[in-house]
Amino acid sequence: MIDITAIAIVGIIFSTIYGLFFLFVRRRERLTMMERGYDPKAFYNENTTDRFSSLKYGMLFIGVGAGMLFGNILAELTNIDKETALFSMILLLGGIALTLNYFFEKKEKSVK
Repeated sequence: MIDITAIAIVGIIFSTIYGLFFLFVRRRERLTMMERGYDPKAFYNENTTDRFSSLKYGMLFIGVGAGMLFGNILAELTNIDKETALFSMILLLGGIALTLNYFFEKKEKSVK
């Protein structure tokens, strides 16, 4: 079996390097903008709160939970392996939940 510790250490090292690189590049970009007289806050989105994020995650988790339930039922009633039934139903119902969330958000935004 693959030693998961080595994979985790490599992932942590590379993500740390990427994070530091991103911070330094962003800092340098802001300093350059200030030197040239631009306002660096112009690139920030003032409306960072997403009202639909809790709905999206709630629907996703409901879909995943329903997928686990239906996957277990499907595995018990048919000859499908339990892992296959769980994996397929979780992805299917999670995707359906996110698709429904998209249509709810689209409808709500078109009303405004």
